[in-house]
Amino acid sequence: MKHYKYLIVGGGLAGDAATRGIRELDADGSIGLISMEPDPPYMRPNLSKGLWKGRPIEKIWRKTGERAELILGRKATALDSKKKTVRDDKGDEYTYDKLLLATGGMPIRLPFGDGDIIYFRDFQDYQRLRKMADEKKHFVVIGGGFIGSEIAAALTMVGKKVTMVFLEDAISALVFPGDLAHFLNDYYREKGVEVISNDSVASVQRDGDRLVVHTGSGRRIETDGVVAGIGIRPNVTLAQEAGLKIENGIVVNERLETSAPDIYAVGDAANFFHVGLGKRTRVEHEDNAVFMGKLAGRNMAGASETYDHVPMFYSDLFELGYEAVGEMSSKMEMVSDWEEPFKKGVVYYLEDGRVRGVLLWNVWKQVDNARALMMERGPFQAEDLRGRNKR
Repeated sequence: MKHYKYLIVGGGLAGDAATRGIRELDADGSIGLISMEPDPPYMRPNLSKGLWKGRPIEKIWRKTGERAELILGRKATALDSKKKTVRDDKGDEYTYDKLLLATGGMPIRLPFGDGDIIYFRDFQDYQRLRKMADEKKHFVVIGGGFIGSEIAAALTMVGKKVTMVFLEDAISALVFPGDLAHFLNDYYREKGVEVISNDSVASVQRDGDRLVVHTGSGRRIETDGVVAGIGIRPNVTLAQEAGLKIENGIVVNERLETSAPDIYAVGDAANFFHVGLGKRTRVEHEDNAVFMGKLAGRNMAGASETYDHVPMFYSDLFELGYEAVGEMSSKMEMVSDWEEPFKKGVVYYLEDGRVRGVLLWNVWKQVDNARALMMERGPFQAEDLRGRNKR
């Protein structure tokens, strides 16, 4: 049984950031990091962005091993919060003074196509898909949301033929205004992507060295590879079985402490109070993972700081790109302010007269202004917001 002053479960960006936060206040305290992945922590967003544009693989590593002892390829399977022990799937046990749960999320899987569908999430998935892309020509991407749209663009940019299949009537229709989402359908088609909207994938079957995708509407698509990006579910099993409070993730207070003493939680799996939204939520993006992880690390090492960061997120879709803050849903009231329709502009998302989200579409260096706007009480009308980003 090995003892660590600080034990971290999860090898993503939040876990790495925690090691940095700890080292800001404690230069010598022992840190252990247990990760299910065989690879050390890396910049996950590069898997669907930079690496497809030529970013060198060696640039993605976070050098976490300089600050912590890495226990890779292990899954934490049992937590005893009273005895302060964690056991992994190989039967090894670890004790701790402070524990961080940075367990992230697991891809939502379809009830078929086992082994044939790549659920794009980690570096191993990237390597598998990149090898296939080097050898094969045609890919089906399931999902038209955040990951699906990025992967479809990435594969197309390296010369592959891509067919997208998704349930909604347009790319990112759940978060973007209808006209912008439908513009993306046309934009992707101009780039050579076959866009199949309002359809589902009913089965994926192997036929020799190829795959056959059957859609709900009866389409039959022969392809070389199938990639799914249909969302994730937070990894809360370890925390739940240990008796921690769970409610759409692992519930934490303003200092990122869970309901059990000396246990913290961060990242995709953490349910926290979002000061910009005025409510509890989870955020599944890099910026939140990094800021949250670092603050939790500092608090584990003796600080008592409050998490009041308003996280941002971003995406690259061919030549288009955006940054955003807050909550974005096409069910909300939306105010679009286009400098050049669908090429450059801002979309504001409102609820009860308050700005709850801001989409900066090819508009840069305005994230802090968007954060400040979310903190204003309003109420706002459409005319109050149009032209605001140019002031």
